[in-house]
Amino acid sequence: MERYAYAKETYAKIGIDTEKAIRDLSGVKISIHCWQGDDVGGFENAGALSGGIAATGSHPGKARNFRELTDDLDAVLRLVPGRHKVNIHGMYAVTDDSVSRDRLEPKHFEKWAEFARQRGLGLDINPTLFSHPLAADGLTLSHPDEKIRRFWIDHCKAMRRVGEYFGRELNITCVNNIWIPDGFKDTPADRLGPRRRLKESLDEILAEKIDKKYLLDTVESKLFGIGLESYTVGSHEFYMNYAAKNDCICLLDNGHYHPTEVTSDKIPSMLLFFDKVALHVTRGVRWDSDHVVVFDDELKEIAKEIVRCGALDRVLIGLDYFDASINRVGAWVTGVRNMQKALLYALLTPHADLKKLQDSGSFGRLLAVNEELKFYPFADVWNEFCERQGVPGADWFDEADNYENKILELRI
Repeated sequence: MERYAYAKETYAKIGIDTEKAIRDLSGVKISIHCWQGDDVGGFENAGALSGGIAATGSHPGKARNFRELTDDLDAVLRLVPGRHKVNIHGMYAVTDDSVSRDRLEPKHFEKWAEFARQRGLGLDINPTLFSHPLAADGLTLSHPDEKIRRFWIDHCKAMRRVGEYFGRELNITCVNNIWIPDGFKDTPADRLGPRRRLKESLDEILAEKIDKKYLLDTVESKLFGIGLESYTVGSHEFYMNYAAKNDCICLLDNGHYHPTEVTSDKIPSMLLFFDKVALHVTRGVRWDSDHVVVFDDELKEIAKEIVRCGALDRVLIGLDYFDASINRVGAWVTGVRNMQKALLYALLTPHADLKKLQDSGSFGRLLAVNEELKFYPFADVWNEFCERQGVPGADWFDEADNYENKILELRI
């Protein structure tokens, strides 16, 4: 408490109310992806990953079923401050018998709804358009075969109904995110045709109007995938324009752009034209490698743009990474806490004062002030936030290690 009192006083001198920052951060729900716990395996036993997705590593403890995955999520939630959401894919349906993806119904996700309700969590949903025989050639909603397109259209429709069910059951709006792997390894002979078919598929999928109180639809672009390097049907330009014309939300995954592009720069532009923007926060190393999110410069810039644009209630923050080379629970917790740290760091920044320096042309002072802010006692405010939320501070990894030793390493 003594260290927090000093931090509170220090930040007050530059006009920052640390109590308000803590309150604001407490109200942010982050969508925590379930697939970090099982390397994007799902419950279908469908075989190897496809669609440009790769989980690398063979660390012990991969979750093999619903009980193990939710046990691991509980271990994560005990180490993460606040109340959040869990993001699942269609392939995580809990069924006694095999159910085709295009025939999935809300009843196949009742155990997820029960899990979330008991813990005061929200749920988000994604149709799974990869790791399936009908996605083996890298095309789904843009496939030239109408029967294959029909299967994937029906699957996406089914997931929207599941998402609406989550929203109604939990009274927390569900985000339904459509991402497809569609593309070509080499230069295509026709770029327009696949995108026209994708547009027509999306038009049909989204034709049914669902109350936005329960369901928000997002579309997610990608630059390329493994084996699909030369052309991606669902490009950023395609989805940004589609979302603008069709009353849905454009989702920005910061691993889905050229390595020299930064998502932080895109956020304020998107907020000028969209009521809401969705994010998948990850960490690409040379490519869309989905490394664990760390407290780096780009993460801080993403958080700063959300906060200084006054958009904590307009930017839907989800995470998307999967590292199978280290303790999966530790990786999960590290990424979630770093996203929260970045938001707190942004909430403790005197944005109005910095803007005045920029507008007055005082760029030397602006640079100097930004550098000095890096040494303010941010960590003491973070530890106070954790203490108030009833979770460990910097020594949390001991619990993750204990969980691995007692639970994960026993899975064979």
